[in-house]
Parts: sequence; C-alpha cells; structure tokens
Amino acid sequence: MEQFPLTLVLGASENPSRYANRAIHQLSEKGYPVLGVGLREGNVAGVPIQTAIPMDVAVDTVTLYVGPSNLNAWLPDLLAIKPRRVIFNPGTENPQVYPTLKAAGIQYEEACTLVLLRIDAYWHQ
Repeated sequence: MEQFPLTLVLGASENPSRYANRAIHQLSEKGYPVLGVGLREGNVAGVPIQTAIPMDVAVDTVTLYVGPSNLNAWLPDLLAIKPRRVIFNPGTENPQVYPTLKAAGIQYEEACTLVLLRIDAYWHQ
C-alpha cells in the first residue's frame, strides 16, 4: 500500500456537520495520515484535534477550513511549517495570501478536498 504524506486539516471540528470533520473522516478512510488543528481540542475518527500548529512535524498538505478573516492568525505558523501545498476549500479563498505563499515556495490551489478525494485526485506530487 502506498504511503501518503501528512495532511493538516486547519479548522478541524468535532461537529459532524462541518466539512472539516468530513474531510478528516474521508482522509483517514483513504489511508492518509491526518493531523487536526482547530479552536478546541477534541478527537475525530481517532485523530486528535490540537489548538496549535505543531512545529515539529513534516506536513505535506494543509487543507483549510477557516475563513479568510481567520487565516491571518494562523499564517505565521503555517508559513513556518512550510507545507508543500495549501488547499483553499470553498469559502476559504484568500487571494491576498497567495503572493505570500508563492514567495515562500508553497503551492496553493482553490479546490474542494472532499471532491478531490471522491475522484481520486487528492494525492499528486
């Protein structure tokens, strides 16, 4: 079985009606290692939710479930962990941040993680 790199779900929530919650479930079901970061500690599908982005973990992809106005608080830590890519899910698009990510060498895309998973297009190098 293929080993996938780590995905950080930013905006993770224990609320099952939230898309971030669904993303954690679907990523886990498809074999992706997942780390949840949100406003409150918790657990989703065996994935602990932390309240800070850990600096000691190699993150490949950050999939965003925080609105543009809330991203600024997370941005310094997001830049510090230097993921390969950031996925801006619907409603999280933030064109003001794109040049900052590009300058840091971080790829970004406006996409829906749930759709990418459904059509087997989530993982690409």
